[in-house]
Amino acid sequence: MNIDVHTHIVPESFPPVGNRPAGDLWPQMQPQGVDDTGYGKSNVMISGRNFRTVLDRCWSSQRRIDEMPIHGFDKQVLSPMPELLAYRLAPDDGLALSRVLSETIARMMDYDPNRFFGLGAVPLQDVDLACRELTHIKSLGLQGVEILSNIQGISPGDPKFLPFFKEAESLGTSVFIHSQHPTFGERIEGPPVWNNAVGFPVESALAGASLIGGGILKECPDLRVCMSHGGGTLAQILPRLDYFWGMNGPSDLFPEPPSTYAKKLFFDDILFNNQSLKFLIDSVGLSQIMLGSDYPFQFRPQKPEDQFIDLKLTGEEIEGLSHANCLRFLGLLD
Repeated sequence: MNIDVHTHIVPESFPPVGNRPAGDLWPQMQPQGVDDTGYGKSNVMISGRNFRTVLDRCWSSQRRIDEMPIHGFDKQVLSPMPELLAYRLAPDDGLALSRVLSETIARMMDYDPNRFFGLGAVPLQDVDLACRELTHIKSLGLQGVEILSNIQGISPGDPKFLPFFKEAESLGTSVFIHSQHPTFGERIEGPPVWNNAVGFPVESALAGASLIGGGILKECPDLRVCMSHGGGTLAQILPRLDYFWGMNGPSDLFPEPPSTYAKKLFFDDILFNNQSLKFLIDSVGLSQIMLGSDYPFQFRPQKPEDQFIDLKLTGEEIEGLSHANCLRFLGLLD
């Protein structure tokens, strides 16, 4: 059984913005007929422009089920398209949009509970509101939430977010941290896609390091957090972090070496080659790695079974990477 921990959804439609302060920051869907294969497509309109044209695999549970075998998967973990985690909105609007996203995912899960797991959304621009919304997430039957690698430019390891992570830990709610909106974009030289190719790995490392350096992982020892895109460059800088930790001695925020806390994190395997993945496995342990694809926006360069062969995994290791680690991350397996 292969579970894809990293897939995204977009609702088929959004309720009208009405008199909300959000105005055109509130997303809208503009149907665009069908693509050349006969499937529906829509433009996701945000701030008066087309953020992305998406196909109905973003909201159709059945199409996702039909396409899973093509990519070597049996089940998916659903989470919102990251741009829809709109922390720029006023808190009440953010809550309303989070509800739309979480409830859409819950309905997709209900279509076939044997195929889907779910990670919803919370308005993290208001920490108290986000804490309260975690209870609603649980009531919908979702396993956790997706948040971004920075919240309006603030790292998730900032002490202001500790109550949120404490509440997630208390409720047993998993947290998937997705790279988005690099805070150093003006320094990225290259084509627009380099904002993703260069920015996302660095963003993921910054977010993961902030959870260690800000003391979140020390204060929340039972918290389950997954870093997207293999944690980006976090594994590469762990030896350096450990070195400077050793030079300066234990900190109240992280009395153990940084690598000890990094090994408590989970990671998807979206690193695009097995040499990089092997380094991540050697750094944090295979027990913390899960399969991912970024479906429906990206597709894996290699099917899971071929990856297992290339990595020369044992049967027990294959069981972990293919599904058991993901079930542990979701709180569904000890």
